Amino acid sequence: MRSNSSSSRRAAELYERLGDVRGEGEALFWVGTFHQVVRDDTETALPAYIRARELATRADDRLTLSYVLRHLGFAEHMAGRLDAAREHLEESTRLRRELGFLPGVAANAIILAQFAAEQHQRDEATALLEEAAEMAEATESHGVLRWVAAARERLELP
Repeated sequence: MRSNSSSSRRAAELYERLGDVRGEGEALFWVGTFHQVVRDDTETALPAYIRARELATRADDRLTLSYVLRHLGFAEHMAGRLDAAREHLEESTRLRRELGFLPGVAANAIILAQFAAEQHQRDEATALLEEAAEMAEATESHGVLRWVAAARERLELP
């Protein structure tokens, strides 16, 4: 049985052969996600994310690009580069707003709230969590609402 990474890598190769830039970029995003999230290996994930960003940009696949930027933000955060992490998340959020992907905006707002709290900007963090909760409620995104509640508790915010 193949791992998810092998299957996604194979999909990326097939999309490349077909000249399907959008498909290749999305498949590479999943390769990166497998390594970053499942294997906890961001170093291996980064080349896939960087190539996925190039391809998603070329294909004007703003949804995949928003996901890639979100995960590049996580990578920057783990490397201690909070300003770069924030820039990636803010760009991801901008794209998601343009697409009307409100559950994704809410999910990003939670991470941005964490970044704000880490920089001792408690008022901004509280406002971001409130925005996330409002969007999650409006879109009936119950999982995101649970993330908001967990973030409030973890960050000790109202």
